[in-house]
Amino acid sequence: MNRETIERLAAEESNPCVTISLNTHRTKPDYQKDRIVLKNLCKEAHDRLVNEFGKRSVRELLKKIENIPDEIDVSMNLDSLHIFLSNHTKEIIKSSWPARSDKVHISKSFALRPLIYALNRTDEYLILLLSQNGVQLFLAQNDKILDEITGNGFPFGENIHFHTDPLKISDPKAVDNMVREFLNKVDKALLKVCKQTGLPCIVISTEDNYSRLMQVVDNRSLYIGFTNINYNNTANHFISSQAWEIIKKVQKERIFEAISEIKKAIPQGKVYTDLQEIYRAAREGRGELLLTSYDFFQAVKMKDDKSFELVQDVTLPGIIDDITSNIAWEVISKNGRALFTQPENLTDLGRIILKVRY
Repeated sequence: MNRETIERLAAEESNPCVTISLNTHRTKPDYQKDRIVLKNLCKEAHDRLVNEFGKRSVRELLKKIENIPDEIDVSMNLDSLHIFLSNHTKEIIKSSWPARSDKVHISKSFALRPLIYALNRTDEYLILLLSQNGVQLFLAQNDKILDEITGNGFPFGENIHFHTDPLKISDPKAVDNMVREFLNKVDKALLKVCKQTGLPCIVISTEDNYSRLMQVVDNRSLYIGFTNINYNNTANHFISSQAWEIIKKVQKERIFEAISEIKKAIPQGKVYTDLQEIYRAAREGRGELLLTSYDFFQAVKMKDDKSFELVQDVTLPGIIDDITSNIAWEVISKNGRALFTQPENLTDLGRIILKVRY
């Protein structure tokens, strides 16, 4: 999931905008049930549109909805499916993250929370593989390798920096120095790639080689983790699964750092927990860090641009099914951060919290 897609969908203001989200399955026979769920959700969207707007004003949109079940190959599903439809837009997005529920959202804007959640849980990074055969560098996203990076010296062949003098070969210190020299060249090549991509790196190697590498690197902050190489299995899918375990830990640390940041801001009067205040501050561009519990959703009816009333029935005309989606995008679009976390992590803070800039 990329930010550009969310920005484009967020810019859509049409009455109505239809968002359909559902959990899906990757394997047969489970994915065959997805088609039935999708058809039922499309029928629900169709009926709600007709009841609220009448057939004439949304004729083209109704046609899009009717065609959706036949346009999606359920055998290619991931873990959730998100469909965004208006008179001007049709976007179908498959995600590796589960949806909150199978749901239809109809409003003046799209429900972007699933995409924002996926964006926050999507990490691109580099994998540096130091093996017996040389050094390779890969571009990875979450648990998958996207490509091998070539250029700037990559891939490196076997370490050619071993002494040919028999006396020096028998000297462990001399050999160790030459290995460090080789790893220093690798680090300098990696530094160039990191500057070009802005991405951090995970190292897969022996513990000895990782220790030597850390002794010669120019910028340790670029290296965010290490895991031992398994010489019996260096296939792409295996090393990416090793790296993904480290990334998941990094993501958890990111959440706990955000919670700590908010707690430190409470004595300064920079933390809001009231939903109306959070919404107004986010709209004004004052939102610096938003934390929302996974299980918190709130439907509202807008009274004006800055205030709303809470409602329970999301099928009523003019209802925003979940205002937290709007708030999260307001924060992100104005260069803030919006994160979601487990409810138990926020027990003493509330279900939605905003740290403001001023």
